[in-house]
Amino acid sequence: MLWKVRNRTFDLSKNALLMGVLNVTPDSFSDGGRWRQAHDAVQQGLKMVRAGADILDIGGESSRPGATPVSAQEELERILPVLETLAKETTATLCVDTQKPEVAKEALRAGASIVNDIGGLQNPAMREVLLQSGAGGIAMHMQGSPDTMQNAPAYLDVVEEVRGYLREALWQCEQDGIPTDCIVLDPGIGFGKTADHNRLLLRELNQLRQLQRPILIGVSRKSFLSAMSGKPDIQDRFWPTVALTSYARFCNAAIFRVHDVCANLQALRDSESLVEACA
Repeated sequence: MLWKVRNRTFDLSKNALLMGVLNVTPDSFSDGGRWRQAHDAVQQGLKMVRAGADILDIGGESSRPGATPVSAQEELERILPVLETLAKETTATLCVDTQKPEVAKEALRAGASIVNDIGGLQNPAMREVLLQSGAGGIAMHMQGSPDTMQNAPAYLDVVEEVRGYLREALWQCEQDGIPTDCIVLDPGIGFGKTADHNRLLLRELNQLRQLQRPILIGVSRKSFLSAMSGKPDIQDRFWPTVALTSYARFCNAAIFRVHDVCANLQALRDSESLVEACA
């Protein structure tokens, strides 16, 4: 299966892609404030590329539960210096993590090739940005918004509702003239979902593959890992993240959004080798 992002095409038929998380925010749940200075963020991005990241996902607005929205101007002030420098210093593919079409447009001008939209590409203006730029898009499912999404999320059938939402997002892109091979789908683990909802989605990942597009998984360091493992410290989410990377790859997920590149890359490649050897 192919994923076209501007002037690059990823062939996902054999190896998965690793997307390194680069938050340039003061309040992200895992590393908020750590890479707020542009120089520090650039160095961290380059470190992740050296460790094996195929894509860097750069975000200037926290999407943690309860996060307060920021203006487009503030978001741009955070991400543009980082994007512009990384575009000059690495050939890795750059992705902007934003819900705002105006931010996406400027980020693409600065060197990004992908828009990661937790709003599921529901905004027609965002789809227009993708159409005009030829950028790749990631449509993610979220119930509610970051400030409300964990206020008692409820579903009749979480797997079917998420699949239906992503199917609709893909259809909207098609209707607007965006080639489907530019779009990747993300079930939004941890976004408006309880630990049980997340577990069910992970268990039924192969059902999402019926949509005939690559599936992105982002479980890195998320709180539901503590609920599943019984270990509350965020530092204890490292190995559960790696374990779920292996599991999700076995279930044919194709792109993995992670903070810890080296260990997750090793998990991916070992999983792929073992599956091939046992086929």
